[in-house]
Parts: sequence; C-alpha cells; structure tokens
Amino acid sequence: MLDKVLIANRGEIALRILRACKELGIKTVAVHSTADRNLKHVLLADESICIGGNSATDSYLNIPRIIAAAEVTNSIAIHPGYGFLAENADFAEAVEKSGFIFIGPKADTINLMGDKVSAINSMKKAGVPCVPGSDGPLNDDEDRNKSIAKRIGYPIIVKAAGGGGGRGMRVVRSEKELVRAIETTKAEAAAAFGNATVYMEKFLENPRHVEIQVLADGQGNAIHLGERDCSMQRRHQKVVEEAPAPGVSEQMRAKIGERCRRACIEIGYRGAGTFEFLYENGEFYFIEMNTRIQVEHPVTEMITGVDLIKEQLRIAAGQPLSIDQSQIQIRGHAVECRINAEDPDNFVPSPGKINMFHSPGGLGVRWDSHIYAGYSVPPFYDSMIGKLITYGESRDEAIARMRHALDELVIDGIKTNIPLQRRIMADENFFAGGTNIHYLEKKLGIAK
Repeated sequence: MLDKVLIANRGEIALRILRACKELGIKTVAVHSTADRNLKHVLLADESICIGGNSATDSYLNIPRIIAAAEVTNSIAIHPGYGFLAENADFAEAVEKSGFIFIGPKADTINLMGDKVSAINSMKKAGVPCVPGSDGPLNDDEDRNKSIAKRIGYPIIVKAAGGGGGRGMRVVRSEKELVRAIETTKAEAAAAFGNATVYMEKFLENPRHVEIQVLADGQGNAIHLGERDCSMQRRHQKVVEEAPAPGVSEQMRAKIGERCRRACIEIGYRGAGTFEFLYENGEFYFIEMNTRIQVEHPVTEMITGVDLIKEQLRIAAGQPLSIDQSQIQIRGHAVECRINAEDPDNFVPSPGKINMFHSPGGLGVRWDSHIYAGYSVPPFYDSMIGKLITYGESRDEAIARMRHALDELVIDGIKTNIPLQRRIMADENFFAGGTNIHYLEKKLGIAK
C-alpha cells in the first residue's frame, strides 16, 4: 500500500480522501491556500503545507507548487480529487515524470477522453452507443456543415471538443442559425479552453442524464457499479443525484454496464471513471467520460457497499481490483442533495461565517462535509459546502429520510439552498421519478 499521499484538493472531497487514507493506514499531506488553513482536513492531516494565495490559480491550480510540496514532504502519490487539476493531462504527466504516482488514469487516457471528438470515436469502436453526430470535428466548409446538420436532423447542438461543465455548446434549430452558431462556439471554445475544435450532435429534446460508474485496474480487469440519475440540474450543474436510476431495468443496466466495462479494458483505463449518457425513450447515448471520482460517488457506494476512494488508492498502489463483477450487487436506493452556500432564490453565492451548525443523523443518513460551527466559507471557490445522502430499502424510503434529514440540518449565519432541496423532495414529479434534465429549470422559471 502507498506510504504517504498528498491530497491536491480542498473541502469535502479532501476530507473524504483523508478518511479513506487513514482507514488504510496511509499518511496524509494536506496542501492548502492561505484562505484554507482552517479547513477540517488540514487540521486532521499528518502534515500540511501552504502552497499559495487565496486564488485557485496561485494554489490549487499551481502545478509546480503542488509537486514541490510532494517533494519536500516525501509523498509517494498525489490524489487530485475532482475539479481543479483532476482531469488535467499535463498535471498527471508532470506528477509521473517527477517520480510520484498519480491517483487516476494515465495522461494519454485523460487526453483521449478530454477531447469529446476522440472520446466519441473511441466509444463507437468499443460498441458504446453514441448520439448521432458529425463523426469528427467541423471545418470551415459551410456547405459541408449544412449537409451534416441536414443528415442528422434539426435541432442539433454544436459543442466544443474541449468543453465541459455545460460550457461551450449551442443549440441550433434551423439552417439559417447554423453558420453563426458554429463561428460563435469556435470563438468561445478557443477563449475558454484553448481549443477551437467543435463538433455537431443531434439535440435530444427531453433526455435524462444517466451515468455509469466504473473501476479498472489497468491490468485487464474492470467492473461497473450500476447507474446514477443526475437529471435534476440547473444550468448544467447537478443539484440532486440518485442511484439506481428510476425505470432502468436490471437487463438494461447489465447491457450498458458491460459495454462500459469492455470499453475500459480496450482503452487500458486505470482508476475510477464515469461514462455519462443522455437517456431518452429507453436508449443510452454516450456524451463524455469523466476520468476522476465524481461528486455524486456516495450514492453508488451506498447501494453497492464498495468504497470507491479506497479502490482508487489500491489501484494506484499497483494492486488488482479487490472485487469482480459477479460480486457487485445493487441493493436499495440512495439520494444525494448538494448543499451550497448560496441564496436559494437567486443562487448568488453566500460566503461568510457559520455561527451554528447541526448535522442530521439516524439510520441511512450520511453527511459528507468539511464545515463546522465557527468555520468561515471563503468567497474564492465553488459554493458547495456539503452533500447530504440518504439510503433506504426503497426509493420512497430514501426520499422520506432525505426530507427528515433536510429538516434536521442546521447551517446558520449564511444562506444555503436547503429550502430549494426541500422543494425538490416535496415535488410530486420528482417523487414519481424520471424527470428530464430541463425539469428543474422549468420549475424555477429559468428555462431558456
């Protein structure tokens, strides 16, 4: 097993990684910005080191400082968590070249999956179903692009090959809008991602967002751990996740899961990963692969009993998977609500000091968070301050427990989105299951 791991992240995921390391007897190093010296995992780590100022550019995105911190602390490996540098191939390569273990896929795999065009082509070769599209990047030939769009059928969506997080995409409903949409998306992609490449796909009007969790050891072994439904979104950002996805049968799960498992083996994947799909009319359409641990990984852990972070650490240590596909059993149901420091009505961030805090409890309730009474939420980073997860033998029971848990959760001194989460849990359409990715925005009156 790894002797010492540097955690190159902050907040709840950093604390989650620290807990897994401690259970495996691994020493931990917490890096932090000047604003984060009082973070929970920083206070609990075996060692901590400040790597820069308040901005992420000066600290959590500063590759030389993170690697220098690993060197001076004699760390063996670096865990990137999610966000920041987690899917940065240059970071993964720099970590490995500096003599450390990157807890994640190889740099060339991150590059392959980070470019949406190459990722789609790889998935097609592996037999993973994809959205009908341009089968490659678009060029400056307007007639060719119009012909491709006509073949696919309007509406289509123009996407940046290097995009993510809902950025770098534009829906086109008629030919007269196409040329301008491509030009605008290219310009935005070049500015935001340093890559002007764009491609085209069929735009599905009312899909759900369903994803498959995988683990692979890079030694020819891979498993899938079922699916999650992440359709409750606002501006392409997930708000509520659950597992398993309502309406997905065991047979359907086995079929799409096996294709994802085989794809991992074919591309030589190593670590935890997620295949993201649009799901409509009983069909799965691949959109991208996230080459890291996901925010919503706890719901999968709750229904499978598999600790995904521990498996990441074992794989990084060179060990084969500790479980095979026959041992994965889906039991019960889990729901996760993301708790953000923001106004529940207009979603403006609400940093500041937490005066009073009380976490919910009881059977089947899990609270993943770094906050505590007296902690000050800084204004420099993402507004998510915790994840509330509930488990039940049935979906109804998991939702009932979430309603009670949200009532028990007390975070005083700042505004949070707890009232919004209560509204969602009381919504009859959410309770029925199967809402699409546009549902929440329409409910909130912010649909485009």
